[in-house]
Amino acid sequence: MSATHDGHAAGRSPVEIFTPSTYDTAVPYDLFARLREESPVRWIPEPPIGPWREGSGFWAVFRHADVKHVLRTPQDFSSRLGATQIRDPDTSADLRFVQAQMLNMDPPDHSRLRRIVAAAFTPRAVRALERTIAERAAALFEEGECDFVEVAADLPVWTLAHVMGVPAQDRRLLYDWASRVIGYQDDDYAGLSTADVASLTPVGRLALAARPELGPGVNPRSRAALGDMFAYAHALARTPVDGESIMAAMREGGLTEEEFENMFFLFAVAGNETLRNGIPGGLLTLLQHPAELARLRADPSLLDCAIEEMLRFWPPVMHFRRTAAREVTLAGQAVRAGDKVVVYHASANRDPSVFPAPDRFDLARTPNDHVSFGFGPHFCLGAHLARAQFRSVFRELLTWDVELAGSPRRLTSNFQNGLKHLPVRLRRRP
Repeated sequence: MSATHDGHAAGRSPVEIFTPSTYDTAVPYDLFARLREESPVRWIPEPPIGPWREGSGFWAVFRHADVKHVLRTPQDFSSRLGATQIRDPDTSADLRFVQAQMLNMDPPDHSRLRRIVAAAFTPRAVRALERTIAERAAALFEEGECDFVEVAADLPVWTLAHVMGVPAQDRRLLYDWASRVIGYQDDDYAGLSTADVASLTPVGRLALAARPELGPGVNPRSRAALGDMFAYAHALARTPVDGESIMAAMREGGLTEEEFENMFFLFAVAGNETLRNGIPGGLLTLLQHPAELARLRADPSLLDCAIEEMLRFWPPVMHFRRTAAREVTLAGQAVRAGDKVVVYHASANRDPSVFPAPDRFDLARTPNDHVSFGFGPHFCLGAHLARAQFRSVFRELLTWDVELAGSPRRLTSNFQNGLKHLPVRLRRRP
């Protein structure tokens, strides 16, 4: 650990990694570094925050090897028992509902659902989409000032709508649903509703009419909070679509009602959050490292390596939870059955035992064994599609001069590593 890390982190409390406001200014990499060295598996309390009640606490896992071990051993560290968010579902009914989501399953149930939709995300299937994605990315930018977060959000939302068979008029609903779920700890995002009612399809207007009125403290991932999304999903499933889509695969895959609703949730939200966080984070990282940006401009063949380094340096999702299925020992620490175990991708990606000079942004870094797409049975199903979108955006951005036009603003979240605003100035390169 560097002296800078040690000096800055020494007075910080471990509970700060749980506190959403910690991430208003930066990811606490200094604190992760200290904990990774001193107590790589550490008990973290969950104090009440605003309307959210106190939680039971959890074991935080900071080292790369331990993170991968937890993620690849569902027999010991279950996704199903308590689902995959630190916060426990509010009721047993809420828990049963989210257990029908592929993200919150263990093999073999997880494997069954994954097979239903896997064909849409193979490298071959993504290659068939790449030209269309590249054309869309090329049309995103124009000269002048813009909020890059807003501009870049268009591509993953458009891509998801294309894959899922969501009509163009309703794409903004996907944006709003994702904002409400991934940004529920941030007042600017928690109640977001930007869809233009007049432009929505009848199915889209049906969804808006079904939007629930929720008081403070209601879990945004509960079935009650997502009634409008699920009303839309069922109506869309009954609507004929041209060609193949994820909706068609789900419709024909023999899913239960809860499995269908949760699968739609997974694609509509998880399917765009990685890109909405990662692409702006990648650009900001490049702008903060002008020598590396110049290096990439001089040698665009480095782009694939650069994307992996952006993902390592700015992991879009900072952690995921598991629950101990039995009493186990992890890095010398006794973990009881039923304990929450939370793996920190953001810490694992800076583990110096795996990444030499981990705090250096090196866009030619290889090998690059980051865990930003997870690991094991739950490795991100859409990783190929996410990389294709990264490539399309940054290949296009290399033809522009980009500079900051104001101060970036981070999302308040202890889960998503996101930006709310990234003002930039664009000028086409001669």
